Amino acid sequence: MSKTLYRLVPSKTLFMLCDVQEKFKPAIPLLSALIENTAKLLAAGKVFQVPLLVTEQYPEKLGKTVCELDIGHACANVAKTKFSMLVEAVRKNMTDIFAGNPKTVVLFGLETHVCVEQTAFDLVNEKIDVWLVADCCASRLNQDRDLALERLRQMGCTIATSESVVFNLLQDKDNKAFKQIAPLVKKVSADMQFWQPKNN
Repeated sequence: MSKTLYRLVPSKTLFMLCDVQEKFKPAIPLLSALIENTAKLLAAGKVFQVPLLVTEQYPEKLGKTVCELDIGHACANVAKTKFSMLVEAVRKNMTDIFAGNPKTVVLFGLETHVCVEQTAFDLVNEKIDVWLVADCCASRLNQDRDLALERLRQMGCTIATSESVVFNLLQDKDNKAFKQIAPLVKKVSADMQFWQPKNN
């Protein structure tokens, strides 16, 4: 039996931004495109008042979250050494925000095949629906990102794009947030060069 389809509901959704840090800039070829798409997603989340949790992997070595991203509205910014975002401080914040777990986590960041993937594993094991924002995820090699997204799809995660998430939260042109959201989606998202199967 296929699982029930559902829409994102701001009050039941958590955004999780994983380790988009300064020291990754020379190592991730598509990072500038990721930052552009992520900035749009974060701005939309702020309009919809979707809670945001941010992590930074070993910030003493890898630096802080890139300065181009506005995370001032984040409920917490947690330093970690574990690859998964689900460290004790993040779990506590999730409980404080939702009096338990959110229905859905919208997950995005670096690197797709390491910290993002292991976070998704832990969230799925907690029975939380996971939406992976593909155009806000990257790895040093595109093949690592693309294969990780395929694994996560097979595991039951929903693979979406930043625009898909924004419009799913919006749902209706008559939504009071429409005028604030429209400028954010007017410009097409940056291309993240996803693998495309070749026609035989």
